[in-house]
Amino acid sequence: MENTADSPLSEARARRNVWVLVAAQALLGAQMPMIFTIAGLAGQSLASNKCWATLSITIMVIGSMLSATPLSAIMQRYGRRVGFWIGTLAGALGAGIGAYGLMIASFEVFLIGALFSGTYMSAQGFYRFAAADTSSDAFRPKAISWVMAGGLLSAVIGPQLVKVTVEGMVVPFVGTYLAVIVLNLVGSFLFLFLDIPKPEAPKPGDARGRTRWELIRTPRIAVAVICATVSYALMNLVMTSSPLAVVGCGFSKSNAADVVTAHVLAMYVPSFFTGHLIVRFGVEKIIALGLVILAAAGAMALTGVELENLFIALILLGIGWNFGFIGGTTMLASAHSPAERGRMQGLNDLIVFGGVTLASLSSGGLMNCSGGSVEEGWQAVNIAMLPFLILAGAALIWLALRPKEHREA
Repeated sequence: MENTADSPLSEARARRNVWVLVAAQALLGAQMPMIFTIAGLAGQSLASNKCWATLSITIMVIGSMLSATPLSAIMQRYGRRVGFWIGTLAGALGAGIGAYGLMIASFEVFLIGALFSGTYMSAQGFYRFAAADTSSDAFRPKAISWVMAGGLLSAVIGPQLVKVTVEGMVVPFVGTYLAVIVLNLVGSFLFLFLDIPKPEAPKPGDARGRTRWELIRTPRIAVAVICATVSYALMNLVMTSSPLAVVGCGFSKSNAADVVTAHVLAMYVPSFFTGHLIVRFGVEKIIALGLVILAAAGAMALTGVELENLFIALILLGIGWNFGFIGGTTMLASAHSPAERGRMQGLNDLIVFGGVTLASLSSGGLMNCSGGSVEEGWQAVNIAMLPFLILAGAALIWLALRPKEHREA
């Protein structure tokens, strides 16, 4: 049973919850690199127009965006566990529909499956916030960082499962989606061990906190959302097209899986020390470093399309995402009250995944329909990062220049 919201914070409970969420991030989270590795290639085999090859990823992110606010409200009312179970159910259902779409060669059915998979993606996004729920102020950056570090195992498990399942059935890619179903069914049992207090229902006269409009106008919250959105969207923009770039440049599907493995490892390995860096140097500096590394990833991608260039660019992309996204999450988690948690976290992920939706939608078009070659398409994808990096950097500088007392209001 989950404890009530007025139970005292316990370091032992906080650490137990972190380990449950780390395990969920590792096992259940493996489906994300699996899907991102094959969805564009599967879509390319089904779509009549190659410009729509990555549409399933876009639809999945739309599903995540649409699910964020309802899931946040459900978790606020019924607890994190219920919301996470809804996510695993949707993940299994989405994979089943996707497999069926591949078997009957229906791009439309395949896209419907992607929409349900987006609900799992949204639920996984709340793992990081759940880690903060029972953590003290001092432990919170480390808790968020450690949960994100659970993706390290998913970076290994996911692509390796792709290698053994992608050609495992007569219809390519079906075996991978069936493996995703199994991951969701098995992983759902982890949440039986989660012990996060269910928020109390507000009583008449209780302070309900700021409205969504008041929250998003708070400078620190606004900058946190902008930086998290830009970091996640640009990572998705480039990562979505990377398997197409690898295969399109004459390398194998196995090479594409290896590049994704390196990228996802780079996303999560830094999480072992990101929280410590935030505590030592401050969250603003770590976010700024993440934006610089994202820019370096784009620069590396523009230097060539040899396999080593692709590896280095995707590794830098993962590290930059880690610092920018974990930094933005930490900044946001410390800028709102428990009463505001449900509305602010849902609004944040609505905005974040809205940005990711636009990025994934643009990715396939830029990759396949910009210029006459794979190389030109890959260059267009990476050049598109620049204006958004400038936006996030400018927002961070604007916050730093404001008087300290005006950053929270």
